[in-house]
Amino acid sequence: MTYQPRAGAAVHVRAPGKLNLALSVGRRRPDGYHPLATVFQALSVYEELTAEPADDLTITVSGAQADLVPTDGTNLAVRAARLLAERVGIPSGVHLHVHKGVPVAGGMAGGSADAAAALIACDALWDTGIPRGELVELAAELGSDVPFALVGHTAVGRGRGDLLTPALTRGEYHWALGLRTAGLSTPEVYATFDEILGGASDEPTVDRALMAALASGDAVAVGRALTNDLQVAALELAPDLAETLSVAQDAGALGVLVSGSGPTVAALGRSRHHALALAAAMTASGATDSVLCASGPVPGARLTTETSDRDRLATGPTRGDRS
Repeated sequence: MTYQPRAGAAVHVRAPGKLNLALSVGRRRPDGYHPLATVFQALSVYEELTAEPADDLTITVSGAQADLVPTDGTNLAVRAARLLAERVGIPSGVHLHVHKGVPVAGGMAGGSADAAAALIACDALWDTGIPRGELVELAAELGSDVPFALVGHTAVGRGRGDLLTPALTRGEYHWALGLRTAGLSTPEVYATFDEILGGASDEPTVDRALMAALASGDAVAVGRALTNDLQVAALELAPDLAETLSVAQDAGALGVLVSGSGPTVAALGRSRHHALALAAAMTASGATDSVLCASGPVPGARLTTETSDRDRLATGPTRGDRS
C-alpha cells in the first residue's frame, strides 16, 4: 500500500534528553558492541523538531551548539525520516527543523531525541498508521538510545540499551547539569573503557538498591546508588571533570556522576531550589562551561499542544494522543 502525505501545516514534536542513573557495561562482544544494563531517566531538557511537507528531505538546526550538528545524510533525524519513508513506501520529502536544547556530544542523547522526534513527526505528517510498537522497532535500528527517547519516563535498558522495561518510580527528581563546550566521542570513551577495565561480566545487571530507591521515591537512596562504569574512561579523557564532580559533592549533592559517555556531570538535589544552588556552586567554581537545571522523569517524544489541538479539531484523535 502506498501512503500519501497529509496536507496541512507543520507538525511540532518535543523530545527529551536523558540521564543514565546507572550504567553497567559488560565485556566487548565479537560484534563490537558491549552488553549494557542501564537505568534511563528522561529529563526536562528538550529538542524541538518541526516537520513540514517538502519535495526533498532536508534539515536545518538552530539553538545551542547548532554549528556542531551535521545537516547531511548522517544526521539521525534525517536517517529516521528516510527509514520511515522507506518502510511505508512514500517519497521521503520533508523539511525538518531542529531547535536544540540538549547538549551536543554530552552523554544525554540529543541526537537520539532528534531521531525519535522525527519518527513521531513524520508519522503524523504522513498519516502512516504504523503501530507504536513498529515505531519502537524502527527506533532500535537507528541507535541504542532512540527507543528510550520515544518511551521516556524511567526505564531499564538491556542488550545495547534498546531492550526496555518500564521502571516503577515515585516522585520527581531535580538535577543540576554541569556542561562542557567540548564533547566526548562515545566510541573513544568505550575504547578507553576497554583499555582500562574491559568489563567485568558478559551479562551486567542493574543494582537492586537503585530500583528499590526509585520505587519508594527515596531521593537520598537514589543519590547513593548512582553508578556509571564509563565514568573512569570519561575522566581519563577529560581529567578536569573530577573538579566538577568534587564541587557538586562539596555543595551537598545527594549524588553526582558523569552522564553516559560524558562529559555532562549530573548532580542530584534535594529539591528544585537545591538543584539551583548546586548549579550556582558549579558556576561560581568555574568548573563547568555552563549549567542547566532539569527535573525528571518526563514523557518521551510527543506532539506538542499546538499540533495536537489543531489536528484534534480537524481530524479527531492523532497518533500523539494514542502514544
